[in-house]
Amino acid sequence: MSIDRDGVAPTRGSVPAVLRVSAALGWRFLVVVAALYVIGFIFGRLASLVVPLAIALLLAALLAPAVGFLMARRVPRGLATVLVLVGGLVVLGGMLTFVVMTFINGVPELAAQLARSIDTVSGWLVSGPLQLSETQLRDFADRIVKTLQDNQSGITSGALTTAATVGETLIEMLLVLFALAFFLYDGPRIWQFLIRIVPDGTRRRVDVAGRRSLAALVSYVRATGAVAVVDALGIGIGLAVLRVPLAVPLAALVFIGAFIPIFGAVVAGGVAVLIALVANGPVTAAIVLIIVIAVNQLESHVLQPFLLGRAVKLHPLAVVLAIASGVLVAGIAGALLAVPLLAVLNSAIRSLLSEADEHVAPADVRTSEPEESGPDEPGLDTESASDHSPGADQ
Repeated sequence: MSIDRDGVAPTRGSVPAVLRVSAALGWRFLVVVAALYVIGFIFGRLASLVVPLAIALLLAALLAPAVGFLMARRVPRGLATVLVLVGGLVVLGGMLTFVVMTFINGVPELAAQLARSIDTVSGWLVSGPLQLSETQLRDFADRIVKTLQDNQSGITSGALTTAATVGETLIEMLLVLFALAFFLYDGPRIWQFLIRIVPDGTRRRVDVAGRRSLAALVSYVRATGAVAVVDALGIGIGLAVLRVPLAVPLAALVFIGAFIPIFGAVVAGGVAVLIALVANGPVTAAIVLIIVIAVNQLESHVLQPFLLGRAVKLHPLAVVLAIASGVLVAGIAGALLAVPLLAVLNSAIRSLLSEADEHVAPADVRTSEPEESGPDEPGLDTESASDHSPGADQ
């Protein structure tokens, strides 16, 4: 115990209450920040392992109902897993082949249209208000060529880096497939093994919270997939009607982008508008922009509330902050995984704080839900997760 200059030991009452509370909150805050930093550092170093496992978990949440459907018809779990995996790979391979072939067939037409657009722009620069001479345009083109030649070594090293990245991506895809097979086949036992590290007194509550969070993940993946299909069909049909080149690959890009809420479909739609501007002119580009805006409004005001809102209704600010944090931490993969992670944490925390879940058995999660929060109760959402339990299905 320390003593002051007068030789008197300070008492608890001599320290202002505000200072005591601030100190207590301060060191706890520092401990939490340090723990989050260590966890983030470890996950960052293991990103090549963590990201494939997270993607495999998302795919397992999407495919687990199919395995459960086959098992309900007395198909063994192993055979059901194989059938779902093989069927998924066949469908995915067929779709990728169709998209890639459509892209390859559409590139020559787009290149020809791009050349015509460049000629049109060049003519406007010469005869338009800028009144540039052909010599100036030629010098500008020569400078571009010279810049590419001067940076040829950098372009070559970038190509080699891209080749290495492709190799790493293939390895990560194999890891995703391997992990997905075990998540589908042995999901329940994996979960039971993980919760053994939890103390006996809280293990049941953690089990229930985990099943709630996995149920929310299943609902999120299903709802996001449905929204992505609607976005891709709406924009893809519009592009096809307007005869914009690469309509199918652009629709596929919209479908993939829709899995990043708020930003994904907007960015993919912007690419479609740019292609329409280059290939068909400003009028068609303006129409495509209207279609993109209309589809995004349909998603924001109809699909999101009715589909995602029934699964995990997250506040838009929380979604934006989660995506921004994911981009800063892990780039595109972080943006893709940030919102599902937020949904899982939100559902788990709500379950742990719910008084109703104190009396719920893990096996009953499928049919019982935590009590709804009141309209004035703080929280990230206002609706409970779906009543589907992926823990049981997996």
